[in-house]
Amino acid sequence: MKDNLKLYHAKRNFSKTKEPVGVHKRKGKKLHFVIQHHLARKDHYDFRLEHNGVLKSWAVPKGPSYNLLDRRLAVLVEDHPLDYRTFEGTIPKGLYGGGTVMAWDEGYYEYEGDFAKDFQKGTLKFTLYGSRLRGRWTLVHFKKNNWLLIKERDHYAGFQNILEFQTSVRTGRTMEEIENDVSKKMITSKVRGIVDGILISHPQKLVFKNITKFDIALYYQKVYERMFPFLNQRLISTIRFPDGQHGETFFKKHLNNNDVGIGMVHVKSFKSKRSDYYYIKGITGLLSEVQRNSYEFHLWGSQVGDLECPNIMVFDLDPDEGMGIHQVRQGVRDLKSVLDELQLISFLKTSGGKGYHVVVPIYSLKTWEDFRDFAQNVAKLLETKWPQRYTSNGRKEKRQGKIFIDWIRNTKGATSVAPYSIRIRKKATVSMPISWSELDKVKPDEISIDKALKRLKRKDPWAHFFDIDQ
Repeated sequence: MKDNLKLYHAKRNFSKTKEPVGVHKRKGKKLHFVIQHHLARKDHYDFRLEHNGVLKSWAVPKGPSYNLLDRRLAVLVEDHPLDYRTFEGTIPKGLYGGGTVMAWDEGYYEYEGDFAKDFQKGTLKFTLYGSRLRGRWTLVHFKKNNWLLIKERDHYAGFQNILEFQTSVRTGRTMEEIENDVSKKMITSKVRGIVDGILISHPQKLVFKNITKFDIALYYQKVYERMFPFLNQRLISTIRFPDGQHGETFFKKHLNNNDVGIGMVHVKSFKSKRSDYYYIKGITGLLSEVQRNSYEFHLWGSQVGDLECPNIMVFDLDPDEGMGIHQVRQGVRDLKSVLDELQLISFLKTSGGKGYHVVVPIYSLKTWEDFRDFAQNVAKLLETKWPQRYTSNGRKEKRQGKIFIDWIRNTKGATSVAPYSIRIRKKATVSMPISWSELDKVKPDEISIDKALKRLKRKDPWAHFFDIDQ
């Protein structure tokens, strides 16, 4: 049985629904289950069992029953991400599944046997340990996507009319209260600019054309799950844009506040008199930076646990003025061919500007000096193989008609723009991870905020970035 979330993602517009984007995750020691009361076009209960990193899901129109004689129809639907089990709220009308969702029951379950094989055979037997559903249960397949949910005989059988429970096991709210609370929260958030508990001042201020400060905060909230693994434990620099589209920008790399979710590290090896460099600990820290008008994020190549040992190498292909996109794309292919010869797995993203970034997770170079020298040698190798196309020298006069293979950002204290970061440009583009097969399809400055959010529905092209050991 192949579990995936493609159908789940295809059915949802995550720029409009608060449902979790979700990814496959490894299961913990206990297998979770959840039952969500779902007041959509038709009232029903969603029964979900954790298996193989997702939630196997059935829609049960009449809900579960402790009566041994009841055979409750359970219609198999698409797999859901594990973090869906904590979802409670309202899906906007007009979207797939539009309506109110309540956490009606949750807990863990035990399964004896091979779930995947039994699923193919059409009989699943399990024991539930929930707040409202307990004991032995069976799901039996009988045609197409139709199954039956049946209570097995034990001391819980015939216990009570379980559907009398009309409140959430998580919040104690009724369906009506959930819907009202969501509506109030949406109104309050838009007026006051509250995102994930962070008050965004001047939320309606235009930062870019048709893009407000509140829009940017919502963007970073939605991409956080994909973006944070790259921010995690890495010193940052940001570009602040306090006065929006008509104002000045400035570069910030030192801590000047005590916001929750921000960590600080003293780095004394630079010429700067200030040593208070900082990093983001979580969603609160990220949104606090947005509140302080930081909209573009740049990262170190090392992490705070070992600042002297970098592990993410970035090559920025910076073309000469007026160079055609086909030449830039050939440059990316040539760089990848060199890295392939060195048996290094690399990843591709748009810069949000003129070029592309080729990113290499690498753990075998233990010092900044080795890291910098290796990156420079790669750039010089391209320069040697194709002297008419590339230069490793950053000076303007050296790159006429050529692409500068920028290796310099792979030095201690240098930074590169983070994956998923907005770029402070006229079009408010995003530095977006893309697959290698998209090189000839996606331009470096093509991904807008809206396009980036829509791409979250797709399979993550960098899903295995942190699994690479080289």
